[in-house]
Amino acid sequence: MGLSNGKTASKINYVAFELPGGSGTPLSSLYEVIDMGQDGIAKTGEVLPLSSVKLLAPVSGRDVLAVGKNYAEHAKEFNASGYDASDKADIPTHPVIFTKRATSIIAHGDDIFPHPGFTESVDYEGEIGVIIGRAGFRISEADAMNHVWGYTIINDMTARERQRDHKQFYIGKSPDTFCPMGPVAVAKEDLPSVLEIETTVNGEKRQTANTDQLIFSIPYLIQTMSAGQTLRPGDVLATGTPAGVGFGFRPMKFLHQGDEISVSVTGLGTLTNRIASPNSVNSTLESVSSESHIPQSNVRAPPSILTSIGAKHLFYQKLEAKRDSGENIAFIHGLGSSSSYFAALTAPLQEHANLHLMDLEGHGLSPTSASSTLSIASFAKDVANVLDAAGAEEVTVVAHSLGCLVAVKLALDRPNLVKKLVLMGPPPSPLPEAGVTGTIARVKAVRDKGMFDVSNTILQTALSDETKLSNPTAVAAVRISLLGQDAEGYAKACGALASAPGMDFAQIKAPTFIITGSEDTVSPPALCDGYSSQISRSKVKTLDKVGHWHLFEASERVVSLVANFVKE
Repeated sequence: MGLSNGKTASKINYVAFELPGGSGTPLSSLYEVIDMGQDGIAKTGEVLPLSSVKLLAPVSGRDVLAVGKNYAEHAKEFNASGYDASDKADIPTHPVIFTKRATSIIAHGDDIFPHPGFTESVDYEGEIGVIIGRAGFRISEADAMNHVWGYTIINDMTARERQRDHKQFYIGKSPDTFCPMGPVAVAKEDLPSVLEIETTVNGEKRQTANTDQLIFSIPYLIQTMSAGQTLRPGDVLATGTPAGVGFGFRPMKFLHQGDEISVSVTGLGTLTNRIASPNSVNSTLESVSSESHIPQSNVRAPPSILTSIGAKHLFYQKLEAKRDSGENIAFIHGLGSSSSYFAALTAPLQEHANLHLMDLEGHGLSPTSASSTLSIASFAKDVANVLDAAGAEEVTVVAHSLGCLVAVKLALDRPNLVKKLVLMGPPPSPLPEAGVTGTIARVKAVRDKGMFDVSNTILQTALSDETKLSNPTAVAAVRISLLGQDAEGYAKACGALASAPGMDFAQIKAPTFIITGSEDTVSPPALCDGYSSQISRSKVKTLDKVGHWHLFEASERVVSLVANFVKE
């Protein structure tokens, strides 16, 4: 089995790995492959040419455990080079162990940054990398190979004068890009017991040896490295390099711009990298700078279907009008919902209008970052940005529940953008003290226990008796909507609702249609009548025997009311 991290595998072909039994679940890293085991994985998927993908190192994110002076002839040439400050004997009595920083790892084909000003003695070391497959502490030499998953190729690049001057290996071995690894990783069962290694520079053979020539065998190295520390699955052990490195020649042959180093190992292919220009950019800094450990919630959609709005990525759909029309209708869903809530409205309204549907941040398919504070204002800004990006003008906004507050904020901030408002079940603005307390308690409950208990509470309190008794489809729709919601996204939106300031409905200029239910406990008829009395051009419709989820509970009535209002 061959595997590289995420993109390519087995020579130059792409191989997707899936779990057994036809589950089809893809695996995305060597760590997952190791955990599953050889018998738990089947090959499937499309075969792609190497030129169409970006090859990554088989393992990344961990320091590499490495061994110095582990071939006799190399130990001698090292001792004679003047660069060895670790030992005076030709042959070491104990394995020389050091680490290479994880940030030094690059893939096959990546350029090696030469670090001008840091080193003038860049050298190569072709090595065989052992990949640990089973955790172990104080592993015996006899049992060591049972802890090996497989092998890869490593070029243990070295800044020789740094290795010498610091009298240890770490500084000279860990510069950025100084650990090319790959091109693949192969399970030990698919390789011979003795591996041959060969290194060339610009096509000239420099190194050749095999694993039978190691001073300290792979089992002995594993025993040594695990004597005081636990080895983890996915750890990589670089086993040492043969004679023939640059400092072994007279004059010494250090590497320079444009030099191409290729390391070949039995069954593992060839790892090839080139020395970059001294004027090139260190790619490691850019890679590390782009990393983020800030938690992301509700990450369920592939980036390709999300719309980038500034620094945010939101799920947005524009449904073009079936007949030529300059009309635009935007939909803003409520708490625990998504743009799919408005599905019953899309077909009739799309006849004569362009429809704009988006999932609020943290809801539906829109992710949210822990660094992003949600508020009614942030939701309104997101909606405005989406509509501006779509070139929508004079928009009728149809909103539900918390989305109504977002719509009102949008209408107050951008009166020229909002042509009409349909507010279905607008909540109190601001929430009364009891509402704030209850909503904050819900935030904690959802973060502690998820959406199940909250969904049961909402089903009991937010639907009419008639709906609960005789409309199981509506009950199921609400339950599916709530249980499909990401708990953290829901909690953050609850926080936005609890902290929402009161809004001046009297300043709304757009004609407004408020819809509520006779049993809507979130937006009771009296509250809606009060809102309507403040808005100069408004009307209210109360739906008999309907709770707060109007479109689910009374779909046909709501569709008719909204369609007629839009046409007015």
